[in-house]
Amino acid sequence: MRPSESIAYPIAQQPAPGEAPEIVPGVRWLRMPLPFELNHINLWLLEEEDGWTIVDTGLNLDNIKANWEAVLAAHCRAKPVKRIVVTHCHPDHLGLARWLGEKTGAGTWITQGEILNAYAWFHQLPNYDVDGMVGFFRRHGLDEARAGLLFNRGPTYRGRVDGLPIEYRRLLETDFLRIGGHDWRVIVGYGHSPEHASLYCAELDVLISGDMLLPRISTNVSAMSSNPDGDPIRLFLDSIARYAALPAGTLVLPSHGRPFRGIHARIAELDRHHAARFDALVAACDIPKSACELIPTLFNRELDAHQIMFAMGESIAHLNYLEHAGRLRRTDDAGVFRFVATPQDRRG
Repeated sequence: MRPSESIAYPIAQQPAPGEAPEIVPGVRWLRMPLPFELNHINLWLLEEEDGWTIVDTGLNLDNIKANWEAVLAAHCRAKPVKRIVVTHCHPDHLGLARWLGEKTGAGTWITQGEILNAYAWFHQLPNYDVDGMVGFFRRHGLDEARAGLLFNRGPTYRGRVDGLPIEYRRLLETDFLRIGGHDWRVIVGYGHSPEHASLYCAELDVLISGDMLLPRISTNVSAMSSNPDGDPIRLFLDSIARYAALPAGTLVLPSHGRPFRGIHARIAELDRHHAARFDALVAACDIPKSACELIPTLFNRELDAHQIMFAMGESIAHLNYLEHAGRLRRTDDAGVFRFVATPQDRRG
């Protein structure tokens, strides 16, 4: 962190559901409820001379649809919605893209990696399904009681997404979207999801960061059964490092939490956060331990089935990072993976 930098929240008032106040010229902020511990998502409405662009859509819930009805009636009757930009495939972002598209006639703009992953989850393709996920977690030590909770919970993606767009406009890293007389540059990031698209407008000095950069919580970065030995945390840290090239005064519009300034300070905080987690895991692996056994090292609280899914994915992701970095060695104990510190990284 640069000495003069800190994180600041310049917009005090948060919008009520169904409202869309303008926070910078041509950019309106929507805040929709979520039925989780993380209880809201921020969505964005960008004004053009002849229409609107929606950025992210919210979860497939009746109250969110009702909020959208209010927003569309208040702001989008005189000018049509021209496009729906989806930052990534998670259901709180993509969940109402098809519903909004059918209602407004607008097409969905999304990266190819995200839409293909959405189809794989929605249709429960092999290793994108519950069986694949739970089998993967069992290999990393998940006990039968919690495995049963995940099985009984079943596939949730389809219920949280009101259908998937049958066509899409592909977003690429080199793209600029001309919206409201301004160029918005697509910045692709990895780790949190396959090919996450953030949008940066240099003229407004605004970054719509999606889930890649949040002000107060660390983005979930999970290993997946479809890519079991991948290193998503390295991809995530490399991705957020690229945001350091943006100006210090950039207004960051995150998907969760409040808009903030202090982008360099936040990147530094996240680097320190993950470094501390890496050190804690290595210290805990003085004897071989599984990802499940290491969940308390990362999450010092009781977790429900929804949270266990994320906690297992994140625990495995951190262990994969440390194995790739040579700080941990993987063992196979009767079909369960465990990790132990390598000699140069042992403590005590």
